[in-house]
Amino acid sequence: MRPDLDPEQLDRYSRHIIMDDVGPAGQAALLDSSVLVVGAGGLGSPVLQYLAAAGIGTLGIVDDDVVERSNLQRQVIHADADVGRPKVESAREFVTDLNPDVTVETHELRLASDNAAGLVAEYDVVVDASDNFATRFLVNDACTLSGTPFSHGAVFRFEGQVTTFTGDGPCYRCLFPEAPPEGTVPDCSTAGVLGVLPGTVGCMQATEVVKLVMGYGETLDGRLLAYDASAMTVDEVPVAPNPDCPVCGDDPAIDGVADAAYEGRCSLADD
Repeated sequence: MRPDLDPEQLDRYSRHIIMDDVGPAGQAALLDSSVLVVGAGGLGSPVLQYLAAAGIGTLGIVDDDVVERSNLQRQVIHADADVGRPKVESAREFVTDLNPDVTVETHELRLASDNAAGLVAEYDVVVDASDNFATRFLVNDACTLSGTPFSHGAVFRFEGQVTTFTGDGPCYRCLFPEAPPEGTVPDCSTAGVLGVLPGTVGCMQATEVVKLVMGYGETLDGRLLAYDASAMTVDEVPVAPNPDCPVCGDDPAIDGVADAAYEGRCSLADD
């Protein structure tokens, strides 16, 4: 960890440094950390924006999509001039312009069973900002098996949810053992989402990451926040470990992601 910050960093992060609960040591921890963000869409945009501003030292970005004009209603790190560009490139440019302290590592690919474990192993914390159950299960399994903490978020129309899994409590499969049957969840291109909603949920995810890196405060491990933007209410749902969980249970059936099946794409949408 670097206790010494240069004059520009002392200026840039001054509002962190003057906080007793952050200080130079907390900011140094942020600068020395690495975070993998899976998805550079609706949720990934505010996550990347605020983690970059906070001074996360290395940000990895995983996404295989290109920017579409319909994305711009909520994916705020991309601009009209970026339409047609790979999202990882547009996101990298945004982060670099915002904070040159941050090293950006782009992974223009779909997270899959043959690359997830290797990618997760390179980072301290993972953010699940994906838009489908297959990727969510993959992130969960790779992180749970490696002991890597991760933040999960999802949005749908006016509703959002966010939680954190640290490895000391339940995992995502304790909450959702398997994906819902085909056709029971609206397609990600037809369900729609309130444009500002991913910003709210993504900012909560970024907050959880900052606390995890600094080792400060209480995370959402064991709790899920369900946010209803139409009524402006937040409900807290307890999440308990499931002894029958196929990943973290008493007799797990999944001991690696390379041989597990992860199929499907659309589900509750952020993209």
